Amino acid sequence: MPAPSRLYVIGHRGAAGHEPENTLRSVEAALRLGVDAVEVDVHAVDGRLVVIHDERLERTTNGHGRLADHTFAQLRALDAGRGERIPTLDEVLDAVGGRAELVVELKGAETAAPVATLLRARGPAADDVVVSSFDHVQLARMRALLPEVRRGALVGGVPLGYAAFARDLGAHSVHMSAEFLRAPFVDDAHRRGMVVWVYTVNRRDDAERARALGVDGVFSDVPDEIGAEA
Repeated sequence: MPAPSRLYVIGHRGAAGHEPENTLRSVEAALRLGVDAVEVDVHAVDGRLVVIHDERLERTTNGHGRLADHTFAQLRALDAGRGERIPTLDEVLDAVGGRAELVVELKGAETAAPVATLLRARGPAADDVVVSSFDHVQLARMRALLPEVRRGALVGGVPLGYAAFARDLGAHSVHMSAEFLRAPFVDDAHRRGMVVWVYTVNRRDDAERARALGVDGVFSDVPDEIGAEA
């Protein structure tokens, strides 16, 4: 498959290179920079879907300890950077509001069911959502619960069968690490009808290499530096 004329650009955790990651401020920054999609991470905690990457609080908030050991009210009282609160997935969906697509990565255990419930309740608002995960059991669960929502299968290395692992998940896309980017993997995914998105690409020359290898899109902390169009 020939190289795409333009890469699809996904703001990683919003625009994490410019604003506190996974906050509404970061999401808004990514949208202003003209991304095609915004990616956020989701955990289910205390009956709510919260947007945060780590299982612990220290790196991205002024809190301490494990995320799962806190109530929703306690989490909302924390500073996630520059005075931002940890947002809910509902709030992120409202913020994006159809201005771009949204990639929701299932980070915490047992997140597929509550995410499926939320997306089903939002109806057409969920049409612009791709649900991704390294936890392929969660993706299979999402397929069973809400088959119409597109799925993105994350992978850290190069599987022996290339993109075959994503076939049984009915994946729309495979998301691979830039560290392990290989042309045969990209070609195999395309032959199977899937698009290839690569994480995390923060330099223009790396973005150009990805495009030359036929990659369809890239996740970036600094989407303005690798080709987003405001």
